[in-house]
Amino acid sequence: MGRTRAVGGAVVILAAATVSACGSGPAEPTLTVFAAASLEPAFTQIAARFKTEYPDVAVAFNFAGSSDLATQLTQGAIADVFASANTVQMDKVAQAGLLDGAAVPFAANTLVIVTAPGNPHRVRSFADLADDGLDVVVCQVPVPCGAATQQVQKTAQVTLDPVSEEPDVTDVLNKVATGQADAGVVYRTDALHAGDKVATVEFPEAAGAVNTYPIALLRDAPQTAAARSFVDLVTADAGQQILHSAGFGKP
Repeated sequence: MGRTRAVGGAVVILAAATVSACGSGPAEPTLTVFAAASLEPAFTQIAARFKTEYPDVAVAFNFAGSSDLATQLTQGAIADVFASANTVQMDKVAQAGLLDGAAVPFAANTLVIVTAPGNPHRVRSFADLADDGLDVVVCQVPVPCGAATQQVQKTAQVTLDPVSEEPDVTDVLNKVATGQADAGVVYRTDALHAGDKVATVEFPEAAGAVNTYPIALLRDAPQTAAARSFVDLVTADAGQQILHSAGFGKP
């Protein structure tokens, strides 16, 4: 069975990491993937597919805001693969000389508004988020969802006054789903994954702030061969089908 634990504020999912029955044998090699928080549902499914092909390799995920992940990597964190929610954070890692080859675009995501089920405050547009008395939450900048939200504000000429700015899109979604906020700006994939916990409002300005997701093998990856295979799976038809089902678009 897999298990979940917190490491540095991020969630790490260990997929079937085991040792010998007596506890004295060596652990399985572990592939470590740093991935944007919005990728958690899709990448968890992709990891399950990966395990069917590589049963002797455990998969450990660090899901968090892409800017936090980029900072961890540039400060010396060790990982095999980095999947960012935009090219800006991937570029920071590349400029630090930490990539093994070029990053590959593999998905795209678009912003939507989420509210409580039934949309009780009747939010119909991005401009409605600036209404007095509406508690709105967004992602921090430079987290990709926050940077995209900031771009929409410029395009729509709307200035939001959020009650909080969260470190990743999952936290924004949770604030709305648990009633701690009236509305939030998240990715389409997060709203889809939340199901009937939220209502979704699309807005046309989101088309001007689509995020492209790149993935890359990291230099000095401890599990180079497994890392290449994981990246190949993400970009191949099988991985793309999972991403499409989760709501991601083509890059």
